[in-house]
Amino acid sequence: MKQKAKPRIAFLREKAGLTQLELSRLVGVTESTIQNWESGRTGTEHIERIIRFCKALNCQVEDLVQYISDSLEEPAAKPSSLSEIHHLLGTEEVSLTPSFESEAVPKR
Repeated sequence: MKQKAKPRIAFLREKAGLTQLELSRLVGVTESTIQNWESGRTGTEHIERIIRFCKALNCQVEDLVQYISDSLEEPAAKPSSLSEIHHLLGTEEVSLTPSFESEAVPKR
């Protein structure tokens, strides 16, 4: 019996603190595409194919594609943290730790 893949996109998106709209902008697809992927309605066959590529070639997903800049300038650096992603999107990053700066006692 063939098992149907259950995407973990929603779990990973929520773990990253992103909305469907933010993820869609980062990936370059519509928000409804993200909704379809998360529900498993579409897109899972492409993900499964990429997984098979990686297993067959014993590589990571990042190894499958070489990024080449369209301009003569240096290629833009990929965001390396969640805060950089939020900065690129222009969204506020929600802090999970309380800020005590506002409670600081002024120096005399």
